[in-house]
Amino acid sequence: MRTILLATVAVMALGFAAAAVPAQAQIKIGVAGPLTGSNAAFGEQQKSGADLAIADINAAGGVNGQKLQEIAVDDACDPKTAVSAANTLVSDGVVMVDGHFCSASSIPASKVYSDNGIIEISPGSTNPKYTDDGSPFIFRTCGRDDEQGKVAADYIAAHFKNAKIAVLDDNSTYGKGIADQVRAYLGKLNVPIAYNTSYTAGDKDYSALISRMKQDGITLVYIGGYYADSGLIMREGAAQGFTPQYFSEDAAVTSALWQIAGPAAEGMLMTFSPPAEKDPAAAKAVAELNALHEDPTGYVLYSYAAIQVWAEAAERAHSTSPAVVAKTLKADGPWNTVLGPLSFDAKGDVINAAYAIWKWHDGNYSVFAMH
Repeated sequence: MRTILLATVAVMALGFAAAAVPAQAQIKIGVAGPLTGSNAAFGEQQKSGADLAIADINAAGGVNGQKLQEIAVDDACDPKTAVSAANTLVSDGVVMVDGHFCSASSIPASKVYSDNGIIEISPGSTNPKYTDDGSPFIFRTCGRDDEQGKVAADYIAAHFKNAKIAVLDDNSTYGKGIADQVRAYLGKLNVPIAYNTSYTAGDKDYSALISRMKQDGITLVYIGGYYADSGLIMREGAAQGFTPQYFSEDAAVTSALWQIAGPAAEGMLMTFSPPAEKDPAAAKAVAELNALHEDPTGYVLYSYAAIQVWAEAAERAHSTSPAVVAKTLKADGPWNTVLGPLSFDAKGDVINAAYAIWKWHDGNYSVFAMH
């Protein structure tokens, strides 16, 4: 509380009377993701959505009469850095966190938030373990890898019956997690995999990997990993005249992939949710993003929705207490978001998450087939 000393006794009296009414403190909201490093393109998407969500909510009067204050931290998609970032946000007094993005970050950070009774809503962490641990404070606005892996395997089995398949992963929590789901579902469908291997994330030379797949006559390559490595793998493939059908996942949903791979990414297929930016519920946010010259695709709206659902639940509960809001998020719904109506199950997962098959063409990605 601030006491303002004024020149006259009469004005001082007015000042003290006004000071008797407590000032409304701001509600601190954390945003945690890869703002630097090889996955910074996703951090930019996440921050863009969070910035706009907070601006829109504050413009509409805030939450329960209080404005939101954003505190952004960088985890570089590194588990140890993520835990440190989570502890920083706890010390700063946030009540919820939009993040983290990478599963390898969200999973260890979620323990910090759970232990301190803070809500974490990830816009992009798809590994099942993130919510399977059962914390009442953990949510996500995206789908899960066991759902996404099945969609990919079903599509491969149906449309590439005679393909000689290689399944690669970067040995990360996310990359290996989704690749293992594809492997498991292909196995259930009796689709043989000719070559399974892991590569080292961040490697700059994939020539031996390409040579091996070329020698084995591979015609379809599924990649579980992030765009920086996928782009280099495809670029090296093109250099060696190796042009299989590439198939990947939501970590390829960024223009940064094409910036690395160039035309080598032409025709690449990937699994991701239907285009959120086309949903009528997102029209206002998309128009605002376009006016700011920011791309509304990828995970931008998933990040926006993370803060949006928390704000709606806090308003409905007339409380920002994480325990109260977390219960409200699961008990009530659907919540009206830029992604359309969202409801959460007992684990904090989105109910009935949808997927589509996307395709890269001429530097852009778009829906190729609905699942």
